[in-house]
Amino acid sequence: MLVEGTLRWRVTEDAPLDLLVGLCLRDLAGLGDAGDPALPEVVPGVSRRSVPSGMLSTRSGTATRRSAVPRAACADAGFGEPDALAEEWTRWWRRAVVQANAVASWSTSFVPPHFAAFDRELALQDLVIDRFDEALEWAIARREEYLADDDAHRADYSADIVDVVRSREHDLRRQAGSFRLDIEVLPLAVPGAWVVGPDTVVVSWSLRDDHEAFRSWFTPIVEALV
Repeated sequence: MLVEGTLRWRVTEDAPLDLLVGLCLRDLAGLGDAGDPALPEVVPGVSRRSVPSGMLSTRSGTATRRSAVPRAACADAGFGEPDALAEEWTRWWRRAVVQANAVASWSTSFVPPHFAAFDRELALQDLVIDRFDEALEWAIARREEYLADDDAHRADYSADIVDVVRSREHDLRRQAGSFRLDIEVLPLAVPGAWVVGPDTVVVSWSLRDDHEAFRSWFTPIVEALV
């Protein structure tokens, strides 16, 4: 987890385990258009059938296997009506985004075997019970990749944030005012950034690893906040 800032401002970056698990479950059920905004598919992709470990690419590699089950097949798979499942997943995702910034990023609300956190979302609970092991394995692998990359390149990632804020302060001839931004860095198939909460943005790994592109995106954000 990367934290940069002062007493006045703070920017955090992380890849919370619950968000990784949730996105994997979404794609396993073929709910690619669930969420507001709907995020791209994850990479490496997942499908209804187990993906051999040799097919899982690393953060710096490419991922081409993205054959999630269509939403129309959710009922046949035993997960209930696809619209109901998508609604339940979206409702949970909103909660998870908020909770991700309030608890340790490695903690989880997915507690087997009954997954009581989903007692009011039975279609989603069925999906979690059925595919949790696969989703957790995928999410742990992605989080380990994220942490390894962060350890290796933390100085560069930190500079992307601090340099932009300091440049803005210099232009304004004053220190930055009070603001907070939480960046969830997630393995998504399409480069980009998506606002998912009042102070929270999801950024794809591909955008975060492109330092020039990240600074170009981050600069107008800072200009609006400072």
